[in-house]
Amino acid sequence: MSAAVAGEGPRRWGAEELLDLVLDEGTWQSWDRPIDISGHDPAYQRELVAARERAGTDESVITGRGLVRGRPVAVIANEFRFLAGSIGRDAAGRITAAVRRATAEGLPLLATTASGGTRMQEGTPAFVEMVEITRAIGAHRAAGLAYLVHLRNPTTGGVYASWGSLGHVTVAEPGALVGFLGPKVFEALHGEPFPSGVQRAENLAAKGVIDAVVAAEQLPELVDRSLRVLLDPPTPPSLPRRDPTALVARGAWESVELTRSPDRAGVRDLLRYGAADTLRLRGTDEGERDETIIVALTRLDGQPCVLVGQDRSRQGPGRAMGPAALREARRAMNLAEELRLPLVTVIDTPGAELSVAAEERAVAGEIARCIATMTRMRVPTLAVLLGQGCGGGALALLPARRVLAAQHAWLSPLPPEGASVIVHGDVAHAAEMAERHQVRAVDLAATGTVHRIVPEREDDDAATLARAVAAEAAAMLVSMGRDQLGRS
Repeated sequence: MSAAVAGEGPRRWGAEELLDLVLDEGTWQSWDRPIDISGHDPAYQRELVAARERAGTDESVITGRGLVRGRPVAVIANEFRFLAGSIGRDAAGRITAAVRRATAEGLPLLATTASGGTRMQEGTPAFVEMVEITRAIGAHRAAGLAYLVHLRNPTTGGVYASWGSLGHVTVAEPGALVGFLGPKVFEALHGEPFPSGVQRAENLAAKGVIDAVVAAEQLPELVDRSLRVLLDPPTPPSLPRRDPTALVARGAWESVELTRSPDRAGVRDLLRYGAADTLRLRGTDEGERDETIIVALTRLDGQPCVLVGQDRSRQGPGRAMGPAALREARRAMNLAEELRLPLVTVIDTPGAELSVAAEERAVAGEIARCIATMTRMRVPTLAVLLGQGCGGGALALLPARRVLAAQHAWLSPLPPEGASVIVHGDVAHAAEMAERHQVRAVDLAATGTVHRIVPEREDDDAATLARAVAAEAAAMLVSMGRDQLGRS
């Protein structure tokens, strides 16, 4: 296999090096057919021959299949040393054929890019091939097959604007230049340099354009973790369940106060103590990110799912859950539907953002779209009412087929203090309003909104409550069944 190219910044990995790094030894099977360059003009032929000698590959992409820790996966790998990884018609045809074969064989697909974009020696005929690549990837995703993307330094132009931006999970290597516009082109056109740092992987991750910055050396673990959730069958739940009749009656206001404790279990505890193989996804992948919500591929007590949860630890004065958080939630819903995984939502919020900015960024519309999306979903959906369930922000994640609630969780159109102000003109009647509005989990169960309650104990801490909720959630996922998902 070829060696990496030395240079400035992070190590530049070659395509074949990546195969050695990610795939199980001896499992690579090339899908590539020989490429005939005789139809090109002599000068271009000489460029192609020189590129082959320099890169050690016959084109700017190599494709095939192999195993990642025993699981089959199709791979498309860019080779930057071949004419800057540019995509001509032969390379595009090779990519499209590989995507279609992966779809036909039911394989998840890993793409690792390093390219300046369309090959200028071929112009528009090569440029329009990006449409066919995109069409093939769309069919792959529509078949419920995973598409993972690893962006290497650099990934720009048409590659980034087509198959580089369509992953279910998208990561980039540290310091990678990733962008639609090549900075040299910008400087030549505008007479000034493009602002530094904008197109770096770290900035794109911070802005919610990509999910994470992941070094190539960490790629095997990321792929393995993803495939454990996406491919491996569920395992029997192992956490102990609580007796649902062991409920000790508490008043509504006491429950409200308990859910506001900083020590109470939140979505992070649910993932820490009740889940495994968790892969966090960050942002909308459209340039927005809100830290008040968590999206993850995970196995909740052995049950693979897409989880989206409101993170109470990131909410508070000046840090309310905004429209971007709801758009991230819809991304999770769409991922679950495409990947044919159950969706688990975790509700724990003092309320959505109330501000001019939230109004102008369509917070009400995003609540409505979350509700509409969940009501149309075909995969199993489970809402977990874990703590505070205040207002439209809570309602946005509620309309699942089944709803589980921790005993002291509650749901209300307003915080009890707000309801007290509206009715009485002060906050002194908050406890009375909580009782009157039937906000408790037991009240919600009586009206059919909640289907199961997890009893809470006096000695519960974050870990014990999180495990109890995870155990019950997993049992409910099992009871809903997964036959409709088309997975073994």
